Amino acid sequence: MLASILFAASLAAAPADADLRAVARLKGEPQTVAAAGLTKADAPILTIENGSAFDPQSPLLRLVIVGAPDDDGRNAHAVVEAVRWFKTRAPGSVRKRWAVSVLPSAAFDAGDTAQLERWITFQAPDVLVEIGPVGGPARSAAFTTETTTAGDAAEAIARLFSTTPRRSALHDAMTARVGRAPLDIARLLARRYPETPALSYIPSVAWTSTLRLARALNDPSLTAKVREQASSLVKDGRLPFGNRIQLTAVAGTMVFAELGGGDLPHALEGARLAAARNDRGLAEYGQGWTDDMFMTSAILARAGSLPEHRDDLTALSRLLVDYAGRLQRPDGVFMHATDGPFAWGRGNGFAALGLMEALTALPQSHPDRAKLLAIFTRQMAGVAAQQSPDGSWRQVIDEPGAYREETATAMLLSAMARGIRLGWIGRQYLPVVERAWRALAAHVREDGTLVDVCTGTGAGPTRRYYLDRQAITGADDRGGAMALLASMEMMDLVAVRRPSSRPRGASSSAPRTVR
Repeated sequence: MLASILFAASLAAAPADADLRAVARLKGEPQTVAAAGLTKADAPILTIENGSAFDPQSPLLRLVIVGAPDDDGRNAHAVVEAVRWFKTRAPGSVRKRWAVSVLPSAAFDAGDTAQLERWITFQAPDVLVEIGPVGGPARSAAFTTETTTAGDAAEAIARLFSTTPRRSALHDAMTARVGRAPLDIARLLARRYPETPALSYIPSVAWTSTLRLARALNDPSLTAKVREQASSLVKDGRLPFGNRIQLTAVAGTMVFAELGGGDLPHALEGARLAAARNDRGLAEYGQGWTDDMFMTSAILARAGSLPEHRDDLTALSRLLVDYAGRLQRPDGVFMHATDGPFAWGRGNGFAALGLMEALTALPQSHPDRAKLLAIFTRQMAGVAAQQSPDGSWRQVIDEPGAYREETATAMLLSAMARGIRLGWIGRQYLPVVERAWRALAAHVREDGTLVDVCTGTGAGPTRRYYLDRQAITGADDRGGAMALLASMEMMDLVAVRRPSSRPRGASSSAPRTVR
């Protein structure tokens, strides 16, 4: 009887994509069509998701329903019809207690369990209902799992809604993780990263952010840590660029600009190298990728604050305008390279951070400022439209089935937060930033290790090259540095919105220019 009430439609065939999207469009949550992954044949594994997975204020219990792939599609149809019932005929008391996300058909390639595990974990279920045995990593002691058949699904879900399960250990853990303040996460990451000091942009992002935190908290121990680690790079008064100078190493000199004093010559040497361009108009020591936009900006924006180095700002602004002309799409999103014309997540982060650094340094009167601001605002609009349901950004920005990646989320969040704070973009972006912050916090574990950090990536000839880049989970200097930067930007944004929220005795933690 309950089955006929819940799922009035026939279970004879799998729902077409149009049916799934039609159910998603019905009033109420869940309503966002996304994907939990991709098959090797590039078929998206579609989901219908709600946006509250990382909302620490939500009192709702979380139900996740996953259909096992089958020959006639009955399982997938049962999942979609469960959503239809929930949105149209479920008692109000049920809808007030539960949030639902579903994966109608877990049709992952054989042996591919990582995508399913990742999606379920970050939905933070209290209860997982498998329609058909999904198997693999879906079962966990951290939440309740029930398995049923398509024919019995209605009865099983009805019984579930008539009870009041406890919140799961996973739900509680995720709520606590995303509820941490930016200051708490910044302190955690500043103490841990970088684990491997080197002349590279990665440690320098961590170091410069740590110096910001040290100034905000008036904590000389953090400054001492940075000085000790950065000084270890200097050998006989020289920096270890090696026989082949790389722009990633040149960007590492930004820390010496922040330290100033006797370290200033190292920063100015980095600025000289960053400003050089070849006969193709590209950064001499770069690759022509969006990476170059940040690597050059990181040092030139800082060096350009010196009166005798104002030309560095003009060199930087013109390089960024030229790169945007090559790599920015009409929708504002950046492709990684002309020979890698795909919207790589961290590649968009590099473009956004490069523009952020330049706009922070450029005087209002600079002739190129309006061009850079237009490039920046187009990008922010473009990436905001591609944000995933949980607030993160994906490994390939415009591919719903790509994994939701930590550094892209941190970097785009950082640029957007500073853009709001300094008035480059409007306050309509605040909800985008707030959701991105919760997603990032969910990817920073309690010990400072990270979840789903894309490994180092050059320009690739195919979309699949980017989709298949390894996702690192664990300690990672790159992921830690970018999350630390994002924490500092969120601290400053919160302080501007609620001045009383600044730590006692703290001053603004905005990045310094060269003294």
